Amino acid sequence: MTQQKIATIFGATGFIGRYITQDLAKQGYIIRAASRTPNKAFFLKPYGNVGQVVPFPCDGSKKDIEKAVNGASLVVNCVGILFEKKKDQFKKIHTDLINDIAKASAKCGVNRLIHISALGCDTATSKYAASKLAGEKKLLKAFPEAVILRPSVVFGREDNFFNMFARMGRILPALPLIGGGHTKFQPVYVADIADAALKISESTPDAFKKFQGKTFELGGPDVVTFKDIYAKLKQHAGINFIELPLPWCVAKIEAAILGLLPKPLLTTDQVESLKTDNVVAAKGVKTFSTLGIQATSMDAVLPSYLKQYSYKKNKVDAA
Repeated sequence: MTQQKIATIFGATGFIGRYITQDLAKQGYIIRAASRTPNKAFFLKPYGNVGQVVPFPCDGSKKDIEKAVNGASLVVNCVGILFEKKKDQFKKIHTDLINDIAKASAKCGVNRLIHISALGCDTATSKYAASKLAGEKKLLKAFPEAVILRPSVVFGREDNFFNMFARMGRILPALPLIGGGHTKFQPVYVADIADAALKISESTPDAFKKFQGKTFELGGPDVVTFKDIYAKLKQHAGINFIELPLPWCVAKIEAAILGLLPKPLLTTDQVESLKTDNVVAAKGVKTFSTLGIQATSMDAVLPSYLKQYSYKKNKVDAA
């Protein structure tokens, strides 16, 4: 009799987490969607058969984390935040949490642990990046065989990046080009990240040995600047706006004001992050190609969901 595969996913309700949940469920895993608010994970249930995707209460305490991973063969951590609502929240979420997950996974005999980190965390100077890098180090110390995935900016139907700028670009006459808009990104499709996690999860024991303790840098086929991203928005969302170059010093002041909002559009720490390019290292790193995955271009996906912001579409709807 084949033993049931159990996967515990932290952050399963998030943008990346839901795609990983769906892919693993298709492969027959029983999914424990660990969450502080399990009722918010109910929308994941249709991703599997009846009883296959289970919202699992976890308040983030060491005791609850251990309960969540006990008996699982695979653990995936997708938890992350882009800004702090409280002091030291980056440290708590990006460093301390993964440390506790790694220690509990080692204690409970978990076979494979995959952690979603962030591309550029080893080169950027922001608090966000520092907390991510510190988390990676804690992870590998507690669970040396863990695999780390570092994606660049992630795009997909539910993303908070292209959608946010498209909404802003539709109603505002101008959008800022922070630092002149020269920062480079390598946007990555969310489904490709999930595919990478799946291939690592399902790899043979011999193949997995090559992945243990390794870091994958995940970027799409397109390397673009912020100015290029605005061009993509105009092309695929059918909107138009003025691009307003903002020097770093002015951007910091604007971010300090916007950072006071409950859900800030920009923070001073994010401005700091934008000073460093967010692209895959030129050589010597594991990437999508290591896993035999051909990364998806922005032009293949963006039109499918950005067209909702088109001026023309809304004129037709109004008629």
